[in-house]
Amino acid sequence: MKITGKQAVFVPMMAAAILLLVITGTALVWSGEKNSKTVLRFGMSAGSYWEVPTGNCYEVIDAAIQRFEAKHPDVKVEYVSGILKTDYSEWLAEQIVLGEEPDVFMIPEGEFDMIASLHVLKNLDLLIERDSGFESAAYYKGAYLYGNIRGVQYALPYESVPTLMFVNKTLLDKEGIPMPKESWTWDDFLALCQQVTRDTDGDGIIDQFGCFDFDWKEAVCSNGAVLFEENGTVSYFGDSKVETAVKFVKELNAVNQGYIVTAKEFDRGKVAFRPFAFSEYRTYKPYPWRIKKYSDFEWDCINLPSGPDGSGQSQLNTLLMGISSRTKQESLAWEFLKELCYEEETQVHILEASQGMPVLRKAAESSVLQSVLGDDVPGSGQMNVQVIQQVMEDAVDMPNFQLYAAAMELADGEISHMVNGDMALDNRLLKLQREINSLLKQ
Repeated sequence: MKITGKQAVFVPMMAAAILLLVITGTALVWSGEKNSKTVLRFGMSAGSYWEVPTGNCYEVIDAAIQRFEAKHPDVKVEYVSGILKTDYSEWLAEQIVLGEEPDVFMIPEGEFDMIASLHVLKNLDLLIERDSGFESAAYYKGAYLYGNIRGVQYALPYESVPTLMFVNKTLLDKEGIPMPKESWTWDDFLALCQQVTRDTDGDGIIDQFGCFDFDWKEAVCSNGAVLFEENGTVSYFGDSKVETAVKFVKELNAVNQGYIVTAKEFDRGKVAFRPFAFSEYRTYKPYPWRIKKYSDFEWDCINLPSGPDGSGQSQLNTLLMGISSRTKQESLAWEFLKELCYEEETQVHILEASQGMPVLRKAAESSVLQSVLGDDVPGSGQMNVQVIQQVMEDAVDMPNFQLYAAAMELADGEISHMVNGDMALDNRLLKLQREINSLLKQ
């Protein structure tokens, strides 16, 4: 059929109009699909929770969200990106005041008990009891108990960082000293520090040291002492295990003959030992961060030495996640919380993309741990997998009651004076215990 000029113009216009209607219709369908989805809000901070250099901080979370949404096609998980750790606490507080906190959210460090006391966190006990597929024994005990307040589980652990002992292998080799065994004790530790602490250039000034930053808190923990009643109402600073720990730190510091060792000496490779967060190990052991941080000496990490009444335990720093008590999506929120904190694939991914340790035993015991603890610097060793697994197994959960930070600040100031003074410790520690008990009653 012959088409006139007017028809020639009309046909493409009509086709364009039809195409516009199709696009508009499709957009409306997509919009309707999006609007019909249940939105689950998640709260998180950007960057590393452990304050070390990191890559894509959203990698593990985004992958977990993708898996969760695939299992629940009618659900959309949303979160606000770019909230730095330093700003996250304030942001979350504002959301709580407005009654708009996320359904599931990371709990800022040191604020767990306070947030729970505001009745913002959902009691998870009933959800756990109803879920036949959930086993608390799957977690490392210290990590799991950190989410428990006075017998109530308000949060699940997502990721943990234990404390290890940094060992300058180059310095020990120079002194003809082998790496300490896993069963080493305070006596071994002290003897090694005495052996390596000396003047190496003959100018009459000590310039090589045994230890930096091993303070009374590491000593108390590695000696098996308990500082507080679980509910935070009573302290035990007068306990003999605490006194033994403080005396040991005084003796350890005396090896330096009054010289105050700093991070400067440590970074220059002049110190044999230093307590070290596992996140620091994960960050600075491999290339290229190793070159930027500790390139002048070879090093590794082992467990802390055991005190006479302890087993070399260390405290466990744990990132918790919880559910809002005001969520309208309780069941979905619980499933998403488990996707983050209980799903083995997520926990193994933490090993690959984060700086902490997974809190699930099964994930930590996977073959992935062996590969990530390897070092891509030729000739360098790697940490024994059994060591880190045992450290996680034995680690002690940090207290999380509301006045813990204030109590520890008071204790730190007083015990620092004791370590550097000559007064009898038993009376001073008992006096400190009474002062802290008074604080805890406020």
